[in-house]
Amino acid sequence: MVFVGLLLIAFLAAAGCVGDATTPDTKTPSGPREVTITDGFGRTVTFTVPATEILASGSGAVRYMVYMQGQDTLVGVDSREKSMMKPEGRPYALVHFNQLKDLPIFGENRGKDDPEKVIAINPQVIFKTGATGQGSATDVVSVSALQEKTGIPVIGYPYGSLRTDAEKDEMYTYLRTIGLVIGKEDRAEEVIAYIEATMADLERRTHDIPVAEQKRVYIGGVSMSGSHGIISTEPAYPPFLWVHADNVASGIGTAHMDVAKEAIVDWDADYLFVDLGTLGMENDGAVGQLKTDPALKGLSAVKEGKVYGVLPYNTYNINYEVVLANAYYVGTVLYPDRFADVDPVKKADEIFTFFVGEPVFEEYNAEYRGLGFTQIPI
Repeated sequence: MVFVGLLLIAFLAAAGCVGDATTPDTKTPSGPREVTITDGFGRTVTFTVPATEILASGSGAVRYMVYMQGQDTLVGVDSREKSMMKPEGRPYALVHFNQLKDLPIFGENRGKDDPEKVIAINPQVIFKTGATGQGSATDVVSVSALQEKTGIPVIGYPYGSLRTDAEKDEMYTYLRTIGLVIGKEDRAEEVIAYIEATMADLERRTHDIPVAEQKRVYIGGVSMSGSHGIISTEPAYPPFLWVHADNVASGIGTAHMDVAKEAIVDWDADYLFVDLGTLGMENDGAVGQLKTDPALKGLSAVKEGKVYGVLPYNTYNINYEVVLANAYYVGTVLYPDRFADVDPVKKADEIFTFFVGEPVFEEYNAEYRGLGFTQIPI
């Protein structure tokens, strides 16, 4: 057997399949090294990796660091991360607030950085992002200006989303860049693989539902830079896409928008879902409107008791773990036979644990009166 093994090695070597023993190791060096990348705005940025002292600026920047298990590298936070909101719509804050609140402040929320405070903290690298398509979105000008004023490498990226392939690519590239910077490339691939596997599972369960049998749905009260009423929706709401529901608002764009109340009445969806971020409004927002507005009270879903609460997913930018958890709940409501093996609360806690480190569904839902994943009485 030894002789046969030696012959096999000799054959592979002759074929060029076995490298020379003197060939240098081409693996990534484990020690500090300088790297140069092109960031999400086409800027060339050079820095040393792995970096252990990071600032994450802009709405959602700290969330990404938590997803990447890099919260211990943060050496400062913006003003939003120094206090809990009421209700608190950031699962990562429910888990990590006590750690974040004790860090020095480097600026105001939504990327309003104070260069002098940044210089005083003196991080090795700054990540800067913001809500895609919103006024608080990060752009090349603000990213470049911060680097010029501080002399510290600033890596800018659009926040991305799971609504379109292009925005998903932005998200994945950002995660991989964080992994490169803090030495957690494996975690980046783990997060990406988890998201892809989750979406694939939802697709597997529902892909063969005939168009004629897809449930007609609408979601109202979607949060966006604050609480909104029933007309606030998302034509490309990912949970509807992933379970092959017929979003009656689809076809009028992909980003958040307000629609006319008359359109909601005309569409008369079979099922209504309410983003519970709406509860932050006076008179309980969308829930109160469905109870009191004569036109809305006449909707089929209201009269038949098919109004359901989903967890707010957009607080200081997108909570991806909430989007994924909501998709399973939506699936259990619309197609119970295809999700018979899913307990949406347990599934949510599995997802929360993966992304933010703890199963916080109960705590998070309590922030919204326990109405998440329930039928809302109207």
